[in-house]
Amino acid sequence: MSDERIGVIGGGIMGSGIAQVCALAGLSVALVDISEAALAKARASIASGLGRQVDKGTLTEQQRAAALGLIATSTDYASLGDAGLVIEAASENLELKQRILKQIGAQVAVDAIIASNTSSLSISQLAAQVEHPGRFIGLHFFNPVPLMSLVEVIRGLDTAEACYSRTLAFAERIGKTAISAGNRPGFVVNRILVPMLNEAIFTLQEGLASAEDIDTGMKLGCGQPMGPLALADLIGLDTLLAILESLQQGFGDPKYRPAPLLKELVAAGRLGRKSGHGFYRYG
Repeated sequence: MSDERIGVIGGGIMGSGIAQVCALAGLSVALVDISEAALAKARASIASGLGRQVDKGTLTEQQRAAALGLIATSTDYASLGDAGLVIEAASENLELKQRILKQIGAQVAVDAIIASNTSSLSISQLAAQVEHPGRFIGLHFFNPVPLMSLVEVIRGLDTAEACYSRTLAFAERIGKTAISAGNRPGFVVNRILVPMLNEAIFTLQEGLASAEDIDTGMKLGCGQPMGPLALADLIGLDTLLAILESLQQGFGDPKYRPAPLLKELVAAGRLGRKSGHGFYRYG
């Protein structure tokens, strides 16, 4: 087991981004997903992301090749056996994450850190699926991972101090700034951000303004780099809905109720950028 070897579960947008920044920091990565097709897609996404950095002149071709060489892909959880830190980056679904965490726990050493990239679920509840829950922690990255410098580090009831310290050191190693958050639904950033996005959707639903005007208003009136509806599309409307439902369930407060329009879009499969259509259409 070595903290120089990182496991990542899930090759989607978040998982592939996490794998990319770890490899660029010189860490060996085992990227695990359910199928070879999913892994091929993840590897292509990482290669493309690194290629854009080469095109911008922020990375050399040699650095790109070295980073890709540090990422090994597999459908077998046994490939995580010597990882010092394993990050679960599956979809924001409690039952799915619980199943994955049990599988991780069966493969890694007892002193390996197991982290979840959850954006809203209880770290203490997830830790209950892991033997030796003192090694479990929340490690919430932001999308797109290679560009966003923040990570939230969330301790559960049983998270050990050594686990917390090692996680902070890992965040620093990969060039991220860590903030510590309490184990409450949404943690810090999403607790503040997601209700604002939901209110923008209510504003659109009520016909107060067009999507374009809502986003322009928030960009020019509040200095936001991206309008709330465009940001919701980037996050994924299904992910946004899951976070809102987690906030509403966790706090029991109707102010977190998801906008009916958001529910309708998700039910129709209009999930934002990843499906090609959300509040906006994408090529």
